[in-house]
Amino acid sequence: MKKLKILSSDFRVREIKELELISEGLPEHSLDLKEISGSSPPEIFVGRFGYPKVYVGPLIPPFHGDSRHLAMPETWFGKGLDEIIGMRIQLVRGKLKVDVRAQDRLVEEMREAMLSESSVQAEAKLKNRPRGYIFSEDFQPFGPSALLEELRMEPGRADHRIERLYYDRDAAAAEAIEELYSSGLPVSRIQQSLSAGLLGRRRKFVPTRWAITAVDDQVSRHLIDKIRDMQEIGEYRVYLGEYLNNRWAIIMIPGPWSYESIEAWFPGIITDSLAIAGDFEPFWGRREYASMGGCYYAGRLAVSEELMRMGRQASVLILREAYPGYVPIGVWNVRESVRNVLRGRPEVLSSLDECLKIVKGWLSLPIKVWMNNSRLLKVKARQISLEDFL
Repeated sequence: MKKLKILSSDFRVREIKELELISEGLPEHSLDLKEISGSSPPEIFVGRFGYPKVYVGPLIPPFHGDSRHLAMPETWFGKGLDEIIGMRIQLVRGKLKVDVRAQDRLVEEMREAMLSESSVQAEAKLKNRPRGYIFSEDFQPFGPSALLEELRMEPGRADHRIERLYYDRDAAAAEAIEELYSSGLPVSRIQQSLSAGLLGRRRKFVPTRWAITAVDDQVSRHLIDKIRDMQEIGEYRVYLGEYLNNRWAIIMIPGPWSYESIEAWFPGIITDSLAIAGDFEPFWGRREYASMGGCYYAGRLAVSEELMRMGRQASVLILREAYPGYVPIGVWNVRESVRNVLRGRPEVLSSLDECLKIVKGWLSLPIKVWMNNSRLLKVKARQISLEDFL
């Protein structure tokens, strides 16, 4: 990957105005045109600034064919950072400012396109040449943006699971999310459906960032309601994994359900110093929105899925270290990384002391740093001796 220059130091979202990275196979002139024709995955992006009047518009690559993979992060795990960024910056965002409750022709055309189970043909005339690239830890990156002047989208055959709920005005959004998840629809498609205003009793656009977290939150709470009634695991477990300059250590501790996620961003990624964020919830959950943002809920969804598969409950701690060379590319990385780590074979142990010895040899930060930032470890540490780590 060539040099990536980040001009803003904002932790959660930054606009990258100088990006010396060109996707292999992408025509150099394609992003200079005021007209674009291609196959949208389908995918739209809904902004949040100025809510309830926000920028909404489709993401369109400059080629025709099956582009569904560009909007389905469930299929990205194992790809390199260069490849993921290269795929996503092909998507040009046409945008127009609308009220989230708008019901005009363009709005309905975009919504009908989002029902499609395959890529949709799209043509957009832009008011100016597309510019800028957006990278965030909250949503997937995408390419340059420009205001829309004209838009035409040709929806294909609708996914019957989404279509049925689109025409069901009596189903609440939470019910629709749970039903779509139970039907096997990928989480990313459910998030897009919610963002596009296809679900719920009162149809409106939902900012993409909010929709991603809302689906992760709703699905995981639905699973956790069942997990609380399950038998506790009978042993300590440690899962280790590494992907995209991130290292993960996940500890499962015998006991009733509780969950904590802590992430450490090393200097040189988003700030010039170490940045640590984390949040915790006890058995009955939490009321406040997690301060660390969507990563908390993405990890919780992956954890709750694994506990459902096991038919057990546990206290679970996710520890993440992000190293220089990593570029924020969305919470999907947390969801899919944790899912993949939990598919691996864990170290089965008899004490938290043994778990922390393994973590100590895997992660870079001293155990003392994690102890000082973890409510879960502080609670469990009262039952054991951790003098070797402090």
